[in-house]
This record gives sequence, C-alpha cells and structure tokens, in this order.
Amino acid sequence: MKLQPTHEEIAAYLAEDVDSGDLTANIIPETKQASARVITREDMVLCGQAWFDAVFRQLDPAIVIEWQFQDGDDVAAGSLLCKLHGPARALLTGERTALNLLQTLSATATVARCYANAVAGSGCKVLDTRKTLPGLRLAQKYAVKCGGCVNHRIGLFDAILIKENHIIAAGSISEAISQARTISDVMVEIEVESLAEFQEALAAHPDRIMLDNFSIEQLKTAVGMNQGQVELEASGNIGLETIGEIAETGVDYISIGALTKNVQAIDLSMRIELDSNESGRLNAA
Repeated sequence: MKLQPTHEEIAAYLAEDVDSGDLTANIIPETKQASARVITREDMVLCGQAWFDAVFRQLDPAIVIEWQFQDGDDVAAGSLLCKLHGPARALLTGERTALNLLQTLSATATVARCYANAVAGSGCKVLDTRKTLPGLRLAQKYAVKCGGCVNHRIGLFDAILIKENHIIAAGSISEAISQARTISDVMVEIEVESLAEFQEALAAHPDRIMLDNFSIEQLKTAVGMNQGQVELEASGNIGLETIGEIAETGVDYISIGALTKNVQAIDLSMRIELDSNESGRLNAA
C-alpha cells in the first residue's frame, strides 16, 4: 500500500514556508488560473507523489495534477513529471514546499536503486537505517522501498538492536540477548565487532547478527561458522565500490546509512504559465 502523509505533517511543512501568508503571491489577482509543468533535469527514480499532491490539495482542492510517471519509475533527464492546473496563487505558494519533498524523496529512491542494482543476483538485500532526515522517517523509508531496497526497523519500538553500549550496560553479549527475549517477541539483533564476539553471539541464538566493519575475509569466516543458523547483516563504511564484493560473501543483508542521510536533492524545475485566456506569464522562482 502506498504510504500517505498526514494532514498534520503537510501543514507543518507548509507552515515553515508560508507561516502567516504568502506575501509575494498576493500580487497575483485571486481569480487568475494557471497551468504548470514539472520536469527533472537529471536521471532519477520518482518518489513522493502523495506528498507533492497533498501540499497543493491542502492549499486549494481545486488544483488538478496529472502525473506522467508513477513512484518507483526510472525517469530520464528532461522528462515531464507532471502537469498541474488551478488557482495561480496556490500553485505559486505550494511550489517550493512540494518540490522540496519530491526532490528529497526522489533522491532517496534514486540512491536506493543504485545500491539495489549493485547487489542484484547475489541474494543479498540492502537495508536502510534510522539515519533519516528529521520529520521524514516514514517518507524516506517508503522511498527506500521504491528504489528496490528493504526497510530495517522503523524506530526503537519495533525491533531490538543491541549495540556496544547496550552490551556494556547488560554485562555481556549472552546476558543482553537473554534479557531481550524476556521483554518482547520482536526480532532481536546484536552488533558484534570481532569473530570472538560473533561466536559468543551465535551461541546465544539471536535472530540476526550485525557484523560491524568486518573485512571480506572475516565476513566469509563468519558465514562459514554460521552455517545458516541466524541471519547475518554486514554494516559499516560500505559504499557502491565495495558492496558487490561484500554481498558475494554470503551475508543476508547489508545496511547502508547513506541511503537516507547523504542524499543530494534531484534537480527539478516547475514552470507556471497563465491560461491562454489570461494575459501575461508567471515564472515560479
């Protein structure tokens, strides 16, 4: 199912830009109607239609949007993404907020597609992390899926991931896993930093073990020791140049923070024109 932003989320996005009102848009007569076209200046994977639509729907339900592509589609540079029509003031007011959301979520999906393609055929899946942009957690998680990668836990509430400081506080790897089993029936994962820690974790039977900053040889050794007992996830300083080799070691998952935290917005442009029966021309800034 396609994720939908809430009314409150969209209101918050608009509030930081519009606040008490769009002073510049008020130079345009309230009755003027206009059309608009959104194009991409670079290759991309489209994501964020629901957020884009919701911005304009909240400003004026009379705005009509016609999409030429769907979320998850590969789109070539120069392509028309959508056409809009409605009150000129609302189109101008919503332009920046709508494009900010669309360019950010499309960037996330585009990066995810690159990583998904890099491990294609290996049987390994690429996971996102909680390193998301504030206020866009669920939206970016949706974008990751549009790009062909897989969601890790959404937050601290839907899975247990035991890291170094948790182990120190609990007393040991085995004790941390044992305690985790008593508080919830969600997935229990533990992060290890050496083969010795891996062996201890394996004996405690978590659902998944994260192999943090393991070398290729260490990953292969861990896969051999595991013999399919638990899921294995590689993590730490992994990029497009190394992910293919890591996937071939036999790990089940590779988690990549860069899917959501290092995104560079897609270059999009929205051009607004008055209807043919109106005089003049409006260019969105």
